[in-house]
Amino acid sequence: MSTHPSTAEFLLDQLAATGNASVRRMFGEYCLYLAGKPVGLVCDNQLFLKPTDAGKAVMPQPVEGFPFPSARAHWCVTADQWEDAPWLCQLIQATAGALPEPKAKAPRKPRSKTTK
Repeated sequence: MSTHPSTAEFLLDQLAATGNASVRRMFGEYCLYLAGKPVGLVCDNQLFLKPTDAGKAVMPQPVEGFPFPSARAHWCVTADQWEDAPWLCQLIQATAGALPEPKAKAPRKPRSKTTK
């Protein structure tokens, strides 16, 4: 089952105070970014955050879950917890602050033209 687009829209509305939250659709699900850093996944209409010590300070008793079968364990943030927008923003910002900067992508090589 894939995530409904309205779920991602609601999550972004709740994170509007961060000023730089975004999602990117991937295989019917979404990756959640804050300032270009991937901080979690939205799978099956559930939010899964990358575990960090900074996040644990905001979410003292995280519940682990797996966004998809072969994934590493993430923390599940329930839909009820999404309702508290200030807390959710604090959690996402703490998680993003503890994660390393994303690696720069290598420039793409131009395609060579083929002649017939």
